Amino acid sequence: MFENIRLAFQGIWSHKMRSFLTMLGIIIGIASIIAIVSTIKGTSEQIKEDLIGSGNNTVTISLYEGDNTYDSDYGTGSSGTPLLTREQKDEVLKAENVENATFFYSRSYTSNIYYGNTSFQGGKIYGIDANYLDTCGYQIRSGRGFVQRDYDDYRKVALVDSNAAESIFPGEDPIGKVIEIGSEPFTVVGVVCQSEDSMPNIESLDQFYEYYQSIMGTVMIPGKCWPIVFKFDEPENAIVRANSTDNMSSAGNAAAKIMNQAIDNSSGSKRFEYRADDVMERVKSLQKLSESTNQQLIWIASISLLVGGIGVMNIMLVSVTERTREIGLKKAIGARKRTILHQFLTEAAVLTSIGGIIGVFLGIGLSKIVSKVAGSPTAISVPAIIGSVVFSMLIGIIFGLLPSVKAANLNPIDALRSE
Repeated sequence: MFENIRLAFQGIWSHKMRSFLTMLGIIIGIASIIAIVSTIKGTSEQIKEDLIGSGNNTVTISLYEGDNTYDSDYGTGSSGTPLLTREQKDEVLKAENVENATFFYSRSYTSNIYYGNTSFQGGKIYGIDANYLDTCGYQIRSGRGFVQRDYDDYRKVALVDSNAAESIFPGEDPIGKVIEIGSEPFTVVGVVCQSEDSMPNIESLDQFYEYYQSIMGTVMIPGKCWPIVFKFDEPENAIVRANSTDNMSSAGNAAAKIMNQAIDNSSGSKRFEYRADDVMERVKSLQKLSESTNQQLIWIASISLLVGGIGVMNIMLVSVTERTREIGLKKAIGARKRTILHQFLTEAAVLTSIGGIIGVFLGIGLSKIVSKVAGSPTAISVPAIIGSVVFSMLIGIIFGLLPSVKAANLNPIDALRSE
């Protein structure tokens, strides 16, 4: 085997230009496929990051009233809306693929929040538990977060995110300031910010309002203080963090199933149900659309590999003709058909493998250029690189088989007589 490889390199080196032109089809085909696959993978990762967020892996479980999201702003708390028990929350935290979970109240109507004569308009107010900041990826920018005594003693304290701090306290330090929430005084004890901030793709009016509210900011109070402000119990929503991006759907659905145990729809005209925002399904559908389009480009690029394979076959046939006397001499001194076959197959495989390796490096460089010029994301796929080199080797074996068989079947006497 090693002797055959040495002879293959020797033959390629002795006809450098011819060998390079033979490899050119393989190089172009492999480079095109690597560049396209890198673009597909980069686009898929970008879609996932745009819709999910980089490394967040959180799924929101919201209460629905019929086909619409339950609106806490206009809820009365006395219409049979479900309330979660401590046991259900513990069960959600223990659910499979759930790394962490938080339960919270929310209102998007915040005109009852004042600091002096300044009204906090357009933002959100949340009543959160002790897990909220960690689950949602918030960090303390200044001050402190909520401690257990805040919950146990029903302390009227508040957190604001960086956007709300700018909206309510422009040019001031919010820490220690007192705001009124529904005529109740709350002392701001901390400013928080999310570790990953990115602008989402806005595709609907609802998404615009959601993003607008995130720009205006969020005020957070301990969940146990929620009835102090809003005077009655309300249903909670949840956010669960999965242990991996691929398990987001299963974690969200498992949590929703547990939370729905609190719902009794046997009486009354209103039907309630907790549903997980299955963002992974949207990701997969968009990725599938992107990949199906780009797979057509892969098939087109594969045509150049076919052309390259035909070129290899042609050159190997020429090589067999040129080396007829060499083949006859080897057979005359006892070389078997199998030995001759393996020698020429090895030469064809080495020729296309070299072309494949050059094509891989060219494809990586091409994908980087496309990323810079077009601004499209790319991600190098190691399996695609390995597969391309192996595939180029198989092309050499397949298209080199006919010339190798022809060389192996040459009559040694006729071969020695040839000029």
